[in-house]
Amino acid sequence: MGGTDVTDGWDWRRGGETPAPARPPGAEAPPAGSPTAPGAGGVPVASSDVASTAGSPQASTAPPAAWPASTAAPASTAAPAEPGAAGTSPWWSDALSDPWRDPAAPAAVVVPGVVAAGTEPEPVTDPDAPGRPTLRHLLLIPVITALLAGTLGGALGYAFAVRGGAGGTVLGAEPAQPPALAQRKPESLAGVAERVLPSVVTVRVSSLGGTSEGSGFIASADGHVITNDHVVAGGSGKASVIFNDGSSAAATVVGQDPESDIAVIKVSRTGLRPVEFGDSDALAVGDPVLAIGSPLSLANTVTAGIVSALDRTMQAGEPGGPVRYYAAIQTDAAVNHGNSGGPLVDGAGRVVGVNSTIKSLVAEGQEAGNIGLAFAIPINQAKRVTQDIIGTGKARRTVIGAQVGGPGAGASGGVRLAAVEPSGPAAGAGLRVGDVILKLNGRPMTEPTDLIALVRKFAPGSVVTVEFRRGADRQNTSVTLAADAK
Repeated sequence: MGGTDVTDGWDWRRGGETPAPARPPGAEAPPAGSPTAPGAGGVPVASSDVASTAGSPQASTAPPAAWPASTAAPASTAAPAEPGAAGTSPWWSDALSDPWRDPAAPAAVVVPGVVAAGTEPEPVTDPDAPGRPTLRHLLLIPVITALLAGTLGGALGYAFAVRGGAGGTVLGAEPAQPPALAQRKPESLAGVAERVLPSVVTVRVSSLGGTSEGSGFIASADGHVITNDHVVAGGSGKASVIFNDGSSAAATVVGQDPESDIAVIKVSRTGLRPVEFGDSDALAVGDPVLAIGSPLSLANTVTAGIVSALDRTMQAGEPGGPVRYYAAIQTDAAVNHGNSGGPLVDGAGRVVGVNSTIKSLVAEGQEAGNIGLAFAIPINQAKRVTQDIIGTGKARRTVIGAQVGGPGAGASGGVRLAAVEPSGPAAGAGLRVGDVILKLNGRPMTEPTDLIALVRKFAPGSVVTVEFRRGADRQNTSVTLAADAK
């Protein structure tokens, strides 16, 4: 090479200038100061001085030995323009004469300046940018608020319970399914009591001897109340009634029947709830019953029992007072002083009797208490007497038209007729003085009280069968009972 350095046309000792590409053999350099000179093929070539090393002749312009002859700088290829000029390449100007360049690679990297239509990138939404709340957000807000409030309330409740002394201890077992009897079905005793109690009242009557207190029950929506005659007897005709809810009202005595021990009083109040009446003739021994009233001034007391006996003939009364006869309903439901006049109801909540008297083991004049022997007037009889009192002011008394003198002689028992009214029901049926009544409607007669009590149980006009003995003969007849003329 004779001391001449071969370069690729770039002056490494001059900075800030754009190198000119190497010229092919035979091409003359453009004059100094000329911006361009026509190259092979008439393509302008940028002017550039070729630097030589100090003390050496001008470097050869022949292509490097590594450049193939067939690819030496085509005349039609334009050299890069000066940097900064419009449309110029950012690469150096002698890139085509680079000995390390791949001849098959393009001479420049083309970067498109404008993005083609339709290839714009998909817009990206900023996740931190505020936006409109959705329905989901609106629903979540109250739910989360409620949960937080419940949690806070539970925590505060627990804290107060612990501070109040509960200590977080749970007393008792988990609640179990209540038994069927505790569900208070309408036909249960609790259901019956719930229906009847609003119709039961406490009756108070003032007299010269003090205040008499008993029970009663509402018989009509316009204010009629049924009670016992011995509750209102001796009073001034004025009474007061205390209802189940504790309210009270003044009452007046409408009428009373001492022999049947039934009295009717009336209060001036509307919207009352009357009881439902049952059929006392349909009762059977063993039927469940409830006695409701105010025993010993304990208002709204309910006791339960069964029907112990039917048609239990009773004779009662105070010395010097009227004699009362009952063909009573006997029950073992607890009845005490103050229960008088209250209702005896069946398992359906219907009134079947009026509690009236009790049997006791104490001596006469002492305070008696319940020993499981209580007696009620059959409601069929009490209802009939009440209707008579409301309609006429007094009750009719049912009679057979004969008087009994004493028990009949003989082992068969019965009661003997001491007198027979000529035009009375007994005479009309063919009965005579001296006949012994053995049965009335199948009910055996053993005492004179039995015949009187059973006759008064029936309404006037009722037809009853009578079995009697005349001498040695046993005969049967039918008697139509009548009302007393007085």
